[in-house]
Amino acid sequence: MAIIQFREAVAQAMSEEMRRDETIYLCGEEVAEYNGAYKASKGMLDEFGAKRVIDTPIAELGFTGISVGAAMNGLRPIVEFMTFNFSMVAIDQIINNAAKLYQMSGGQFNIPIVFRGPTGSAGQLGATHSQAFESWYANCPGLKVVVPCNPYDAKGLLKSAIRDNDPVIFMESEQMYADKMEVPEAEYTLPIGVADIKRHGKDVTIVSFGKIIKLAQEAAETLAKEGIDVEIIDLRTVRPIDYDTVIDSVKKTNRLVCLEEAWPLGSISTEIAYMVQKRAFDHLDAPIVRLTTADTPAAYAPTLMEAFLPSVGGVIKAVKDAMYLNS
Repeated sequence: MAIIQFREAVAQAMSEEMRRDETIYLCGEEVAEYNGAYKASKGMLDEFGAKRVIDTPIAELGFTGISVGAAMNGLRPIVEFMTFNFSMVAIDQIINNAAKLYQMSGGQFNIPIVFRGPTGSAGQLGATHSQAFESWYANCPGLKVVVPCNPYDAKGLLKSAIRDNDPVIFMESEQMYADKMEVPEAEYTLPIGVADIKRHGKDVTIVSFGKIIKLAQEAAETLAKEGIDVEIIDLRTVRPIDYDTVIDSVKKTNRLVCLEEAWPLGSISTEIAYMVQKRAFDHLDAPIVRLTTADTPAAYAPTLMEAFLPSVGGVIKAVKDAMYLNS
């Protein structure tokens, strides 16, 4: 297996699927001549040409709407947003057309389209460029929402997303594009809607997804030195959610920490906490602990961003709170 970056895993997934299926095309700002804003489409223009790797104007509503129409007429678009913050301009096309046309047409129109790009904070980018939109899109029936945390998962899940006949929101992170790991050169896919146990443990379950999984893993290593055995569940997809894997883990550990880089109100953590209390209340030995961002727009100053975001120290405290070790 080759060791590749997250951005290379994304490019490989798209290129392999485009070689397999000539109805697939990629469009977005700077995806072609510039090889992608984060170089996630490097070399694709040279291989597939300008009819299938398309530089668009700065007009998200326009190129999103065109691609939804193309999906209705037999093509399989991949739409890249330079950041999901910019998808707000196109959200009417995503929510009111892509997500609903299959139902509104009585099943006459599948919309096989992938919307992909980075979500969440990425350093000093200010309030309007640091938002996490996973729970926004997961709230909409008709969409599938995928949030990988490493290159291996990204490639396998993106290939599945491209092959899916429904619209898929595929959410990455600017801070993951340079992450490296071994990725098989042989063909593989990963199923949408199936969580992954990133670390097995017996004392506390941490449920999370996306790049913040790395905080959970670092915290778990530190806690292991203190004899605390943490299980980490990576949801991988937040619509649909694999509730069964979470419930089974909580029934084993009897404690749950929900970790998420998003505002607390209406978050994925809120949904997980509700479902666990509904299906596994009698197995809980402590209240569910939730760790999110601060309930405020993201700041620009590094010190304020540090206070805004979850941290390794915050994860450790949350785990110990769930075990009554901080009282």
